[in-house]
Order: sequence, then structure tokens, then C-alpha cells
Amino acid sequence: MGKLTEILKLAQTRGKALERPYLGELTPQEASDILHLAPGARIVDVRTRAEWDWVGRVAGAVEIEWNQYPGGVRNPNFVAELKRQIDPEALVMFLCRSGVRSVGAATAATEAGYNSCYNILEGFEGDKDANGHRNTIGGWRKAGLPWIQG
Repeated sequence: MGKLTEILKLAQTRGKALERPYLGELTPQEASDILHLAPGARIVDVRTRAEWDWVGRVAGAVEIEWNQYPGGVRNPNFVAELKRQIDPEALVMFLCRSGVRSVGAATAATEAGYNSCYNILEGFEGDKDANGHRNTIGGWRKAGLPWIQG
């Protein structure tokens, strides 16, 4: 069994355990590995424009706000923007700040006919630690994966 198949099977097992409607749950490192192993795989970063600009970006990710900034209102054009930018047959991995909004985005994409959707656990910054700080417990940046300042 190849490394890609191994990662996807593990992610699918996690997804089933959490009763997710999409294919599975990936760690940040697994998502990064998939980008290298699966040509055509895409990350869709669903954070806000402010987060991309002020916190940082994953180079090459497609950026589509799940909630709009300012105000936090759900982006009514999310699925339309996704369809315009991502092939429905692609392996799509959704990323947000801590892995919550991306669950909603992966679910919406699956409902819209995307059949290979995954959530990236921990998100870009991870959960807050005991001091209320992010980037110390989990997430893309904490894992030392490539990112750029906005």
C-alpha cells in the first residue's frame, strides 16, 4: 500500500469515528504530504481575508471565505466560488484557523457534489493554550509546515 493510500485510509477512519459526512480528517502534516503525493490535490483555506493578511497564508492554497469579514456573516457565494475555482473531481482539503469552520465547508462541498473532501484537523493556528495563545498546541504553523506572512 502506497503512502497516499495509507494516509487517506487513516483519515477516512478518523472521519467515520467522528461521523463526518465528508471523506475524512487529516492532520496538517498529512495534508502537506498529500500535496506532494497527489497531483491536483488542493487546499481551500476558508479563513477570512483579515486572517490571510494578518496571520499568514499557505502558499498555493485557494482562498474562499466561509464567513465574511467584517461581521462574520456566512459567505452566501461559498459554493459558487468553490465551483468556479476547484474541479469537483479533485481531492480537496479544507483549512481554517482551528478546524471548525472547515468542517462546515467540507460538509457544504460534499453536499454540492464534491466527492473527495477532507478537513484539516487543528487548522492553521490550532486551539488556544492555557494562556489564550494559539500556535502552541497544534495547527499548520506549529507543525513547521510552509507558510508565508500575509
